[in-house]
Amino acid sequence: ARQLHSPWATFHFASRTIRLQQDWRRLGVAAVVWDAAVVLCAYLEMEGIVLRDRSVIELGAGTGLLGIVVTLLGPKEPAGVKYCIPHAALRDVDCARVTITDRAAALELLESNVQANLPPELRPRAVVKELTWGKDLDNFSPGAFDLILGADIVYLEETFAELLQTLEHLCSERTVILLSCRIRYERDLKFLRMLRERFSVSEVHYDSSKDVHIYKAQRGGHKDDL
Repeated sequence: ARQLHSPWATFHFASRTIRLQQDWRRLGVAAVVWDAAVVLCAYLEMEGIVLRDRSVIELGAGTGLLGIVVTLLGPKEPAGVKYCIPHAALRDVDCARVTITDRAAALELLESNVQANLPPELRPRAVVKELTWGKDLDNFSPGAFDLILGADIVYLEETFAELLQTLEHLCSERTVILLSCRIRYERDLKFLRMLRERFSVSEVHYDSSKDVHIYKAQRGGHKDDL
């Protein structure tokens, strides 16, 4: 709990130190890093999931850790080539295109963290954008994303219908959704049941030390490996 109330949180991913500003007092849950984000970052890095030339969106980004890490991993070459690719070697087509979203109140802190932790050559690849689930969908092209990410965004039952509506709007047949969460309450299981009514869902990872599950969801019976 002490770490949640700290004004800074530091992590190491993609061969970089990421230092994030937190502001629990002003923004509450939206302005601290939760374990689910850390576990999903580690999963993406550890599994070597190909992000190059993928269109990625994060929902409920909060402090921005996940979106930052995805952007840093975006130009990663296969077969062990280092992440820190020189500016001259970064071809535009190779990089992930990352949209990092949250509600309006969280955007200032989010934008500040994203700008502070991305090298200049990668900043154009990450866009911070307002998205209130179920409300701002006209600002996003339907089915435009290859990968949708969410870390610890399943906790308020009154948002479940809007979150599902948002996922359906952003999804195409090929889209992969990865949701990282701790199952705290019966309502969390209810959301998973609602998700399974609309998507094909499987658990792809469980971190027992942090009690965090990662679920993969796709439209209908479509299965696609990342």
